[in-house]
Amino acid sequence: MEVEDFPRGRIVYFSKNTEVCRSSLLIPGVATLSTGLLSIFYALALIYLFLGISIVAEIFMEAIEKITSRKVIVRVVEANGNEIQRKVDFWNPTVANLTLMALGSSAPEILLAVLETCTNLGQCPGELGASTIVGSAAFNLLVISGISIYAVSIETDTDEDRDADMPIGVKRIYDMRVFTVTCTSSLFAYVWLWIVLLDQEVMLWEGILTFVFFFLLVGFAYFADRVTSAEAEKEEGNDKKGSEVPVIEYSAYEIYKDLLIEQRGNAP
Repeated sequence: MEVEDFPRGRIVYFSKNTEVCRSSLLIPGVATLSTGLLSIFYALALIYLFLGISIVAEIFMEAIEKITSRKVIVRVVEANGNEIQRKVDFWNPTVANLTLMALGSSAPEILLAVLETCTNLGQCPGELGASTIVGSAAFNLLVISGISIYAVSIETDTDEDRDADMPIGVKRIYDMRVFTVTCTSSLFAYVWLWIVLLDQEVMLWEGILTFVFFFLLVGFAYFADRVTSAEAEKEEGNDKKGSEVPVIEYSAYEIYKDLLIEQRGNAP
């Protein structure tokens, strides 16, 4: 690069080997501005984009939460043959967390990966898509789990619905089976991704098999959730059965007679 001073200003000549960032998102001539001015402009642009993404993601998550919180009324036949109506969740919580909730929380990195893949079709793939997916999964598994455990202390563990069998300040995983399935699947995903990219080429059958693995994860997690729910219902039934109190039936005449005696002061 050559620089010459003239009375009216400074003229910069770029050599043939000089690389200038070219992008359809940049305004023509932006690359010639000073680095300090560009850093301020890029920082303001990033803040604006982050605010927009947060607003859109919040609206998207509220819509998904409304869908997953849907209730339906089903008819249940008790052991004694009585038929009752019970309000239950339309979506299984485990399936909703692994599908809709995961889609909503990971929508930004999914869109980045899809955008990069579509713009680089037939070319050497970039590192943005894989890095965002792997980074998001690692953040969810390690950082969020660690903060959730660290946040519970003796001072903050004051929830009325907490497990009374656990010491105060100790956080317990409600469904260990589902957590084991999801945690093992997350670690397997890293190993599988390394195997797929070991030869620097992704085959069609590898992509299809990777897609099938997701449905296997949802199936295994749903099965683990149903096993835990069945055990909880069985324990709840045993507790109710053991705490049953015999019911003594009285006729209206007997109740009226006892009230008259009590009113006269002849009953304790």
